Amino acid sequence: MPATGLHAIDQKLVDDLLARGSAQRRALAKTITLIESVRADHQQRAQQVLNTLLPHTGQAIRIGISGVPGAGKSTFIEALGIWLIDQGKRLAVLAVDPSSSVSGGSILGDKTRMELLCQREAAFIRPSPSAGSLGGVADKTREAMLACEAAGYDVIIVETVGVGQSETAVAGMVDMFCLLQLPNAGDDLQAIKKGIVEIADMVVINKADIDPKAAQVARAQWKNALHMLRPTSPNWSPPVIMLSALHKEGIAEFWAQVEQYDAALKPTGEFAARRQRQSVDWMWSLINSGLQQFFQRHPRVRASLVTLSTAVAEGRTTPGAAAHELLANLQH
Repeated sequence: MPATGLHAIDQKLVDDLLARGSAQRRALAKTITLIESVRADHQQRAQQVLNTLLPHTGQAIRIGISGVPGAGKSTFIEALGIWLIDQGKRLAVLAVDPSSSVSGGSILGDKTRMELLCQREAAFIRPSPSAGSLGGVADKTREAMLACEAAGYDVIIVETVGVGQSETAVAGMVDMFCLLQLPNAGDDLQAIKKGIVEIADMVVINKADIDPKAAQVARAQWKNALHMLRPTSPNWSPPVIMLSALHKEGIAEFWAQVEQYDAALKPTGEFAARRQRQSVDWMWSLINSGLQQFFQRHPRVRASLVTLSTAVAEGRTTPGAAAHELLANLQH
């Protein structure tokens, strides 16, 4: 076994991923597949691989993209990606598709929607099923970002499935969170949760070419809404910009805002502090998830879970009493 402690097959995976040669894309795909595996032995190997890659991570800028269905997220990401590649950057897109609550399947159609971007050698697009993950963000998206950074991608984009808890989830793993909206949203702004507006680092009114007047109204509404709320950073006031991803208009202006954001936060140490906080939060998230799995697998819990669940459903005991009894099993 190599000095790093990795299995030979995983050492080759790491070597190919870091070499940035012709085998890198395949190695990155294999690494993410290993990360996403639910097998215990695969998870152990994945963590060893990630620990080996860790010194090579942290150089990319991580951007979260979300918005209402139909806002043109994929079209925008493709237009932005092609523009970035033309500027000499490498781009990785981690697109999370919602999984069916019935079959558990997922369409994973992002590569179809980003056909032109897929053809670029400097782009890596990885669609992943949410598989029921809270907030619609795949459980392993954070680890996948680290693998992409180790592979030398300059920009990592995480596309979430839509408005809801996914915004909070993705904001907790990226440097900048961008919310895409439509120009004719109108009263839809009233329906958007305050918490979602608060975590936006930038709001983008896409498809502004369809109805420029409506886009101006939407921009004014969003600026007023953001003005009344406390920004995510004392060093940054979230801008509201208009663009047309379909016609490739406003893309350079969008990236100029990203660069201004980077320049405003990095010198203050806020970027580094945010990433440190996110890593610790993710550790606790994994601990909570692991404790829940441990609880559900506990023999005494499994023996009484059905009986107590039925008693709660039939009103013969309170949820609190049942939970207390189940948790007491862990003390023996």
